Amino acid sequence: MPPIENATASPSPVRLVVMAGDGIGPEITAATLNSPDIHAIADEVFASIAAGRQITPFTSRAAGLTLDDAYRVTALLNGKREARGEKRVGRKIGFTNRTIWEEYKIYAPIWGYVYYSTVHDLSDRATLPLAGFCEPRIEPEIVFGLARAPAADMDEAALLSCVDWVAHGFEIVHSIFPQWQFGAADTVAANGVHGALLIGPRHRIGPRAAEWQMALSAFPIDLLCDGCLMDRGHATNVLGGPLSALRHLVGLLACDAINPPLAVGEMVTTGTLTRALPVKSGETWSTALEGVAIDGIRLRLE
Repeated sequence: MPPIENATASPSPVRLVVMAGDGIGPEITAATLNSPDIHAIADEVFASIAAGRQITPFTSRAAGLTLDDAYRVTALLNGKREARGEKRVGRKIGFTNRTIWEEYKIYAPIWGYVYYSTVHDLSDRATLPLAGFCEPRIEPEIVFGLARAPAADMDEAALLSCVDWVAHGFEIVHSIFPQWQFGAADTVAANGVHGALLIGPRHRIGPRAAEWQMALSAFPIDLLCDGCLMDRGHATNVLGGPLSALRHLVGLLACDAINPPLAVGEMVTTGTLTRALPVKSGETWSTALEGVAIDGIRLRLE
């Protein structure tokens, strides 16, 4: 197990202006982020993810951490990543699967950013090294690519009209908090525990939107390791279906004064369809889907 870091990093200087994301979206000012602890938390998370080390959850420390402050950490952490040259390409939604809420004691979805450096096409990369990930787990998910920016008042049919493509992928999640023990605010501060996203073939929505809408809320999925069935899931596990999960995220962002709404070209991965299962090097994971025009995928871990 990676070493556990208990000390909180010393606060960095308060910046007068920090732009959310790539400069498109709300401006974050010193009045908005007036607590040096928020900067200290962002510094500590940034260093912990880079070093692959684990730390004490912020919610268990004396100062605590609220969900609102955690999303301020999200914006600061994104700024740090972009300052070193990383490009934000989308979002991940976590804890959309109601069947795992009791396991983690988290009872509502959260979200984090996805970056060019963390996204891979399975056609180009069929293997993934696990070095640097803390207690990694695997999640089979549905991913959307946006052709238009969605609005909070859209129903699912309107949302689907904003989607250019749909794909099946694996998200590798990892926990900088030991033994996956944390509060919801901790997961948000840790960028939704996102590690990597590996995407299978992309399918255009095109004129078959009605078919896609029906199929995306009704398919079962098997998750296998080395050919052995590990778990069975269903599209309805993620808030009733991946489009429902996307709609939930759009609504969350509409109420977020710090982080920008979804934009044209972003991708969104909508949460695990099965339980999130621990993985280790040498394993090969695969999926099988029924009732939807998406093939299963395969990934070897090194």
